Amino acid sequence: MSVFDDPGLFGRLWADTYDGPGNPDPAPAVDFLAPLAEGGPVLELAVGTGRVALPLAARGLTVEGVEASPEMVAHLRAKPGGADLPVTIGDMADVPVAGPYRLVFLVFNTLFNLVSEERQAACFRNVARVLAPGGAFVIETFVPDPADFDRDEQVQVREVTEDSATIRVHRYDRAAQTFVRQTVTFDASGVHLKPFAMRYAWPEQVDELAERAGLRLTERYADWDRSPYDADSRSHISVYRRR
Repeated sequence: MSVFDDPGLFGRLWADTYDGPGNPDPAPAVDFLAPLAEGGPVLELAVGTGRVALPLAARGLTVEGVEASPEMVAHLRAKPGGADLPVTIGDMADVPVAGPYRLVFLVFNTLFNLVSEERQAACFRNVARVLAPGGAFVIETFVPDPADFDRDEQVQVREVTEDSATIRVHRYDRAAQTFVRQTVTFDASGVHLKPFAMRYAWPEQVDELAERAGLRLTERYADWDRSPYDADSRSHISVYRRR
């Protein structure tokens, strides 16, 4: 199945290393989200290994998750509190739960893992369906920088040791606002491939998806510490509320 068609592929390939060194500290996100929950209940889309959901639940909130990858959920279940957190296996664009929720959130650029505008729009529509009146939908994504894809193809050296070499190759489709990334490792046992794809969007395009779903932008920041968002910001934390 194509990387563009399989929502669980990322989890199958990356679950074992997803909580490895170099990942973002979830604490600032938890501090930001907890007051917006207004007591809950809360839904995390693409809950993954529970890096944000479990600390939120530890604060006494009722938290649920949606995740396409059973492999990711297995890692969540192995963590303290993970066995008690309800998770629905499914595509986050479908939001396959009933609600209503005071807070729904989608962090770590994961909105862009939905690799078409149609699936991103479906996610917003379905979030609006399960939000309580006045409830908040929070997303975190990077702000695309054209300098990052000024060529259609890019090659990066990721790691070289005496026993292996890892390169990362990107191919961009600027008209479709998509890219395919392949992480290739060569070692004594052979060649190992980890494909990945995204459909990126600028903040104003994300706002349009929200508007079409009946959600309005109420807050935007450059980071979880609520730094002001401006033209130089490389990421945005956006809060949308149901009308």
